[in-house]
Amino acid sequence: MNPSILMMVLCGILVGIGASFSGLGGGFLMVPLLLFLGFSAQKSVGTSFLAIVVISLSALLAHNKLANVDYKAGILLGLGGIIGAQIGARLVEHVSTANFKKIFAVILLGLAMYIFFKK
Repeated sequence: MNPSILMMVLCGILVGIGASFSGLGGGFLMVPLLLFLGFSAQKSVGTSFLAIVVISLSALLAHNKLANVDYKAGILLGLGGIIGAQIGARLVEHVSTANFKKIFAVILLGLAMYIFFKK
């Protein structure tokens, strides 16, 4: 097996654990991984979403078995997310990979600080 394929599968396992555990969808782990592997910002985001679909479906099945799914809330959030996703995909096309890395880092740091300092 090609080492890069094996590495992606192993990273996918780690992202799947992180996504299913935290509910953050995996993009917070997948995008930096893909950037590290040399993908452009746009290709990292798009590829991450494909992986997230697969991971999310698996996590949904597992959480459904544990009765941890509110379908009404999830569908309503998803409907709003459809609109936001279309806007976001078009916005990222206008951002260089270097600037994307900075913006992404600031978002992650802000989220980390919020979670860390929230009472």
